[in-house]
Amino acid sequence: MQLDLSVLLPHSGVLWRGAFLSAEVCVLAIVGSTVLGALIAIARTSSSRWLRALAYAYVDLFRNVPFLVQLFFLYYGLPEIGLYIDAFTTGVVALSVSGGAFASDAIRSGILAIEPGILEAAEVSGLPRRVIFTRIVLPIALRTAVRPLGSVLVNLILTSSILSAITLNELTGTGRIVASDTFRPFEVYAVLLVAYALLTWAVSVGVNLLHRRLNHGMAQDVA
Repeated sequence: MQLDLSVLLPHSGVLWRGAFLSAEVCVLAIVGSTVLGALIAIARTSSSRWLRALAYAYVDLFRNVPFLVQLFFLYYGLPEIGLYIDAFTTGVVALSVSGGAFASDAIRSGILAIEPGILEAAEVSGLPRRVIFTRIVLPIALRTAVRPLGSVLVNLILTSSILSAITLNELTGTGRIVASDTFRPFEVYAVLLVAYALLTWAVSVGVNLLHRRLNHGMAQDVA
């Protein structure tokens, strides 16, 4: 069989729209999972036993249930009890909720890695606990957690390809339609394979550069 990418040119606009939809979903999911992960990490390091128990239950649940099951529950299950969510919103919510469970591990590790002396000095200075957490703890924790959060980001990008299962025509869903129209699945999926590989590689490089920039000159920088 001869590789002929020219058959995809008439469908390039459709593929680009699918790619932009994937990017939109991923950006929103990244923000959602980071915020949710930070809240869960705070709860997991809280002095409240109930908060810790709820946070651990959340993490265990969403880390041990297949993402496809979570996705189908939100899109096909919730309407049975009167909750209807469109495919785009469902995709963003599902990725955010699932990604938040993994992001919380990264942020929690960053919080626990903070030297006790830093917190003691902040408390001695008389700063309110809220200020200590928002101005000192979270910035240091997020800086330390950049690389682990980068892995969560890459996983979100790859997992977004499953959203075609709920009729959301992101890049993979659009590729499947184009493959059916052109009868050239080899070319279509070869392009998608390269596209996802380049995208995740670019994200990994960007995360490494950000990590080096944020941790420049610090002892814990191992870059």
